[in-house]
Amino acid sequence: MAKLKDILYTVALEQVAGSTELEIAAIQFDSRKVKKGALFIAIQGTLSDGHAYVDDCIQKGAVAIICEAMPSVFKEGVTYIKVSNSAIALGVIAANFYHHPSKKLKLVGVTGTNGKTTVATLLYKLFRELGFKVGLISTVENQINDQIIPSTHTTPDPLALNHLLSEMVNQGCDYCFMEVSSHAIAQHRIAALSFTGGIFTNITHDHLDFHKTFDNYIKAKKAFFDGLDKSAFALTNADDKNGLVMLQNTQAHKKTYGIKSLTDFKARIIENQFSGLHLDMDGEEVYFKLVGTFNAANLLAVYGTALLLDQDKTKVLTILSRLNGAEGRFDYLIAPNQVVGIVDYAHTPDALENVLTTIDHIRSKNEQVIIIIGCGGDRDKTKRPLMAQTACDWSDKVILTSDNPRSEDPEQIIREMQTGVSPVNQRKVLSITDRREAIKTACHLAKPGDIILLAGKGHEKYQEIKGVRTDFDDKKILNECFAQLNKS
Repeated sequence: MAKLKDILYTVALEQVAGSTELEIAAIQFDSRKVKKGALFIAIQGTLSDGHAYVDDCIQKGAVAIICEAMPSVFKEGVTYIKVSNSAIALGVIAANFYHHPSKKLKLVGVTGTNGKTTVATLLYKLFRELGFKVGLISTVENQINDQIIPSTHTTPDPLALNHLLSEMVNQGCDYCFMEVSSHAIAQHRIAALSFTGGIFTNITHDHLDFHKTFDNYIKAKKAFFDGLDKSAFALTNADDKNGLVMLQNTQAHKKTYGIKSLTDFKARIIENQFSGLHLDMDGEEVYFKLVGTFNAANLLAVYGTALLLDQDKTKVLTILSRLNGAEGRFDYLIAPNQVVGIVDYAHTPDALENVLTTIDHIRSKNEQVIIIIGCGGDRDKTKRPLMAQTACDWSDKVILTSDNPRSEDPEQIIREMQTGVSPVNQRKVLSITDRREAIKTACHLAKPGDIILLAGKGHEKYQEIKGVRTDFDDKKILNECFAQLNKS
């Protein structure tokens, strides 16, 4: 319970009708979850407008309403509060309700198109090994020390986020490392959070179904850094052409990392093999378990962040050298006949090219690279032909299949991908709608030493077709196929 006037602290109020001395039992922005004594915040979402459910929420027992447009008739005993932006108000109110947990630990946000999960997960693992109590908020899973909490979004809504941070504080966490998605920034899910630092990995073609233009996408990422205060740090990838853009208007301490550029934290790749990376990291030669140039950048971001958080360089590099990455990120296994299988979350053209170029640098060129690739339904359609084109450019055989079609026709998605296949590449492309059959086919096509890449789903343990989720794990299915090959 909390007094309404207390949880409205610093909210930009435009009009108040009713008492702010009310006791609030809960906060809700989902009308279906409203119960007696609740404050309902009406938000204009992408699919529905919460203002349409105000009367319904009052009937369910809501005693206060936050809205962007006052109703023509006020219900007796209900307090109405008008604000210019309900989403921002939700973030501030959630932080007030949970007593600003982000100020009671060191919260570091990671944003970018690719690498967020790996960087956040490595930071979580590193700081646990350094002896701290740590929280993690990521696409794969959320964690409070050793407790695993299933993840539903890359960045949760403000209520879930502040509740999670509050639990971390209650369990003594010193740090929390969290992924910050562009959707979360644009939808003000991180409003009123206090960040100790922000990390930028890179930005490439993605989420244009939501942001509409690439410029809007860049501005969403940049807004995170614009919001950091002068006591925080802003660490950016100077190798990315938009990396320094992120620092243009931030008040935070500006720091850079990179492999190709002159930066504050620098690395050089000495060797890159399936067994791992050999790097010169700020003058120290270190072997790491992760593979690929993109992971060299991720490791450098983690290293730089740790030093900005006042950790010992030698301890940091020693621990980092023995850590594995996040689940479903260049996750590889080897069949008894020496076929190499790689499962990766790559679902953007740039991420896919990063994985495929890494494979190309490591391979001997005497083996085939077979890729299984699909594109998600109800998402950015413009990248579909680009995904197929990238797959064709860097592999010997391409199997176009389903990812998570969601409400779309999976065969139509594949047809849209096929428009990116040039006439000269048609001969190397197969279309198999059923993803399980596509994986089986790739395994039967592979000869000893060949490399199979399952791209797009990574850590996901489900497939969503026509709105129905069923169990589906790329790595598990690949393992089963490898076992069958061994028997035949």
